[in-house]
Amino acid sequence: QARLVESGGGLVQFGGSLRVSCSASGFTLNYYHIAWFRQAPGKEREGVSCISSSDGSTHYQDSVKGRFTISRDNAKDTVYLQMNNLKPEDTAVYYCAADIGGPTSAGCSGLPEVRHYDYWGQGTQVTVSS
Repeated sequence: QARLVESGGGLVQFGGSLRVSCSASGFTLNYYHIAWFRQAPGKEREGVSCISSSDGSTHYQDSVKGRFTISRDNAKDTVYLQMNNLKPEDTAVYYCAADIGGPTSAGCSGLPEVRHYDYWGQGTQVTVSS
């Protein structure tokens, strides 16, 4: 059974850093667009970043540009989201997701959208204290 697993969330102070990781069982992440989404209490799930399976291109939400970096380690079949200079407004549950539509799928042609993603992890909590 295909599933994604996030890890690395936690509590960090304003201005601190965290790295969250996404790994898979039952399929290989390397073949697909992978995205990070987040959902804060009372808000809709929003796309944060994605990395393309075809050319490695990346996209970011404006509010995290220059602070967050998405990357792949193909040898470990893992996708990371390095988050620096964290702010209280970054507090949310962070989810990784896979678009299994293939390299030409629209999942990472821009900011990722929930509707393009098929497999989801259970989420990891990131809390930034002020």
